[in-house]
Amino acid sequence: MSMPTGMPGRSPLKLQFPQSLAVYDDYESAQRAVDFLSDNKFPVEQCMIVGTDLKRIERITGRLTTGRVAMGGLLSGVWLGLFVGIIFALFDNSNTVAVVVSTMLFGALFGVVWALVGYAATRGHRDFSSVTSVVATKYEVLVEHKVAQQARDLLAQLPGAMPDPFA
Repeated sequence: MSMPTGMPGRSPLKLQFPQSLAVYDDYESAQRAVDFLSDNKFPVEQCMIVGTDLKRIERITGRLTTGRVAMGGLLSGVWLGLFVGIIFALFDNSNTVAVVVSTMLFGALFGVVWALVGYAATRGHRDFSSVTSVVATKYEVLVEHKVAQQARDLLAQLPGAMPDPFA
């Protein structure tokens, strides 16, 4: 079985013998280093940027109330009903507007009921909405061992690209 890179048995997200080139505090700095290598004709397909020291961040966006939950369910249901109505209308020769409107109404009703049942099932244990993300606090640039020295030599030409290893 061949992988997307065309190399049998080799994952495109792995290097065979990776060595650390540099560690950066932000992704933009790591990206800038790899971009500099690319601009200087370095074989960047032998590089990898790895986010390390992962953190899960949850930003609270608001209080959940029965009204907000119902409104969210209503809007989701209307969109689902619109989508289903358009699909039905494509394969039905009857009144297109009536089909779309009726599926939107059924979708709205279904969305409200489903959202309220889900909200009631939490029994007040999570009365807020949030957005969650996983972020890295460090970004390490890895390169294949056979080109590591070439990469170090090139990066030495980019001011500020090689972080102080003693910092």
